[in-house]
Amino acid sequence: MSYGTCFAAWRAACADDWHAYTHHDFVNALGDGTLPRAAFLNYLTQDYLFLVNFARAWALAVVKAGSLDEMQACSATVHTLLDGEMALHVGICAREGISRDDLLTAQEAIPNLAYTRYVLDSGFSGDFLDLLAALAPCVLGYGEIGTRLAASAAADTPYREWIDTYAGDDYQQACRDVGALLDRAVTRRLGANASDSPRWAELSRRFATATRLEVGFWGLGQP
Repeated sequence: MSYGTCFAAWRAACADDWHAYTHHDFVNALGDGTLPRAAFLNYLTQDYLFLVNFARAWALAVVKAGSLDEMQACSATVHTLLDGEMALHVGICAREGISRDDLLTAQEAIPNLAYTRYVLDSGFSGDFLDLLAALAPCVLGYGEIGTRLAASAAADTPYREWIDTYAGDDYQQACRDVGALLDRAVTRRLGANASDSPRWAELSRRFATATRLEVGFWGLGQP
């Protein structure tokens, strides 16, 4: 599994936070099947609301992009979110008697507000790289989690559908595309030796902040 050089470097720079995110108790409980169903449904409801704003942030990236190929890559990610990932949430919740209207009218939890508005503010107040650095942990972290759980999860976990979505070919290709977009965008703007740029540490910190917000988001998976 490789999602590009910038991702690998920023991930390594916040290794403890990244491990807390990708190996959170909530994630591990998805894998071994011990997560209470009510906790999972509460998380899905909040994550649906999160993805509404996350799709807006990727649409903002289309505006912030500096070339047609960057616009196309960001637009493809919007499609993945709106027509793929969010459909997973709607389908699972519908089987539990939770309608799409129920999802859309749920109250956003404070950690959800903090995370999504941080990402959107990164785009409104910063440039394309600021926004990508804030967006990357969610997309690529879920890809990493899905891959790990697909290989290690209990055979009878009731969360196999969720795991298979993020480990699946479509989502994994989206992760590779985002990683490649990130590498190209950084090289275009900061040059081949991007890590020597004064902006590199700033972008790395933005990635780390979004990662910590991901850790907090798992806490919403409570009954």
